[in-house]
Amino acid sequence: MSEPSEWLIYRGAGEPHEGIDRLPPPPPWRDFAGRGAPAADGQDEDGSADRRLGGYRHIAELHRPGAEELEMINAALYLRRPLLVTGSPGAGKSTLAHSVAHELGLGRVLRWPIVSRSTLQDGLYRYDAIARLQDVQIAAHGAAGGKAGAESVESVGSYIRLGPLGTALMPSDRPRVVLIDELDKSDIDLPNDLLNVLEEGEFGIPELERIVDRLPGGEAEVLDDDGNKVKVRGGRVQCRAFPFVVLTSNGERDFPAPLMRRCVHLELGRPDHQRLATFVRAHLGDEAARAGDDLIAHFLERSRSELLATDQLLNAIYLTDAAAPAGRDRLADLLIQRLDRPR
Repeated sequence: MSEPSEWLIYRGAGEPHEGIDRLPPPPPWRDFAGRGAPAADGQDEDGSADRRLGGYRHIAELHRPGAEELEMINAALYLRRPLLVTGSPGAGKSTLAHSVAHELGLGRVLRWPIVSRSTLQDGLYRYDAIARLQDVQIAAHGAAGGKAGAESVESVGSYIRLGPLGTALMPSDRPRVVLIDELDKSDIDLPNDLLNVLEEGEFGIPELERIVDRLPGGEAEVLDDDGNKVKVRGGRVQCRAFPFVVLTSNGERDFPAPLMRRCVHLELGRPDHQRLATFVRAHLGDEAARAGDDLIAHFLERSRSELLATDQLLNAIYLTDAAAPAGRDRLADLLIQRLDRPR
C-alpha cells in the first residue's frame, strides 16, 4: 500500500522527473489501449462494451435487471419502438444499450452523442461537398494537362458517410442497437425532427436521389458508421429489421407528446446497495467491491439528499484502493461531490 504522499505523480516541485512511468494501469472504463477499427460484421473491437459493461462483467452475471426494466426493454423489442430511458446521471442508461447488444449478439452499439448543435442529418448521413469540389477541380486540372479526365457520377457515394442512426437503418436481417445519448441536450427542434424517421424507418439522401437514373443499377456505394462500404439503392435507406433505438435523457427537459407517443418509456430509479456492488464488481472485480463496501453505503446515504453519479463512486473506489488508502475517506469525499450544489 502507498504512503500518503507516495501515490502522487505530479508533485508541484518544478523539477522534471520520470514519475509518469509509475502510473498504474488506467481504470477499465478509461482504458483506450484496445481500440481498433470496428470489425466488418459490426462486432465490438473498440473496447466500448468493456468500458460500459466492465472488464469483470462475467463475475456479475448473477445480477439481473428489475422486473419493470426487463418488461420495458422487451416491450420495445417486441413493438419495434424506441426505448426512452430517463434517470439521474450514472444510473446506467447508456449501459443498458450495451447490455442488450452484448446479450443478444447484435454487434457494436452505434452511438450518437447529442450536443446543442446536433441536427437530424448528423445522425443520418454527412455529405462532404467541399472534398468533392476539390477532387473535381484536381481532376479538371489533370485533364487540362493531358491526364485522366473528370470524375464520374458513380463516385458521388465516396463523399457520403452514414451516421449512427443512418447505419442502423440499413437493411439487415437482425436489428442493430443505436444509442441516441442525452437527447435532452439537443436543440428544441431535434426531438420533433426525429419523428418521421423513427415512425417510417427510412430516409432519403437527396444527393443520390437526384442522380439515381445515372447510377449503375440505381445503386451507390457509401461508407457506414462502421467504416464499411455499403450499397444504397434508389437513393433511399430503408430498414428491414427496425433497430433497437435507445434514447437517453437526464430529465433536464420535457419532450413533445408526439415523440413520447412513439416511444416506450423506462424510468431508472436510484440503484440500491446490491446493484451498486454489482456495478463495482463488473468494473473492478470482487475484491474491490468488498473493500469499497463502506464507500458504497456512504454513497447511498448521501444520494438520498444529494445528486450524485455512480461513476463518481467508481472513481473513488479505484483511486482510494490503488493509490491513497491512508487518506481514503477524505479523498473519496473530494471525488464524490454533489452535482446539484450551487455554483
